[in-house]
Amino acid sequence: MSAAFNDLEEILETLPPLPSSSPVMTEEQYRRLAEFRYHLRRFLHFSQQAAAGAGLHPQQYQLLQVIAGIPEDCSPTIATVASRMCLRHNSVVELVNRTIEERLLRKVADPLDHRRLLLQITPAGERLLDSLTEYHLRELDELGPELIKSLKRVLSLRQERRSLGSMAGAAD
Repeated sequence: MSAAFNDLEEILETLPPLPSSSPVMTEEQYRRLAEFRYHLRRFLHFSQQAAAGAGLHPQQYQLLQVIAGIPEDCSPTIATVASRMCLRHNSVVELVNRTIEERLLRKVADPLDHRRLLLQITPAGERLLDSLTEYHLRELDELGPELIKSLKRVLSLRQERRSLGSMAGAAD
């Protein structure tokens, strides 16, 4: 048995058991989930290709986007960026260093705490981010309606599953 299969078995064992009243997914529900994933993947694939076409690794575009759009109550530190990108700290350090080498990003001292470094996008990084963002927004104009429609169909699954569960419970 492969190591990947063993890992999957361990993951499945940690999942809580489904209540006996939980209805099984229908083929239509699986289709809806698959359709949503398809539209999401189309946009993500577009994003990866756009970043590569601009000479960036896709995660570098995501890094710039995270820093530019950091919430007001957060500071653009490596730890914050790692959390918002769902990456490990050391992976973000490497990503930041590569992006600094390309002069798209720099580290600056935090004016409130000089022991801490903040990430700041350079003017070249801002120009590249602006260009890629505009390109992404145009793509969302095209893909967005289908993505939203498929998401709404997936979200309606929960209500359908509840209805099926209550009907199954009433039949008992």
